[in-house]
Amino acid sequence: MEARDLDIGTQFAWDLSAWYGGDIDKLYFATEGDYLTGAGEDNGTERAETRIAWSRAFAPFWDWQLGARRDWKPDHPNRDWGSIGVQGLAPYRFEMDATLFIGEAGLSQLRLAAEYELLFTQRLILTPRLEANAYGKEDTRNGIGTGLTTLEGGLRLRYEIRRRFAPYIGVNWERQYGDTADFSRAAGEDIQTTSLVAGIRAWY
Repeated sequence: MEARDLDIGTQFAWDLSAWYGGDIDKLYFATEGDYLTGAGEDNGTERAETRIAWSRAFAPFWDWQLGARRDWKPDHPNRDWGSIGVQGLAPYRFEMDATLFIGEAGLSQLRLAAEYELLFTQRLILTPRLEANAYGKEDTRNGIGTGLTTLEGGLRLRYEIRRRFAPYIGVNWERQYGDTADFSRAAGEDIQTTSLVAGIRAWY
């Protein structure tokens, strides 16, 4: 859970995941989204995403996943997707995640994400992260174009008070591209945001 300082208000973002199973097979669940406050009539949940998947190891430190996802956004149609992807630890200890989503009416999305942990000490850790999203078909009802739609990058510095509990601070940057950016401009929305963030990372 983290707070982001935006020009229009404070955005609270959540990113939660859980799994059940063993070393080979797991049932994986994840949810993420944004909630805006301090923006008057625009207060509320901006978007939410929920995923469930079966994950199976196929090599040391690598799993493939087969599952489903639902997107929710106020005043926009919900979207349901099937998904197939891989995630794992690449050379030089980069954590990689590549997922292809197939949706209704021929919609498709490719999501690529990578992050790395740089240890200053055993407790003080810097995590750079980059995520790219691309769509194969225009979704005008949700303001999404074809090709590369968004890039998001971040730097977060955490201090592990305990192994399972760490507050952090950082910066997050996001930009839209192509027709997606044009849709946002037409709606009077920013196509690029940079925000200071603070949050808590915990696992059980």
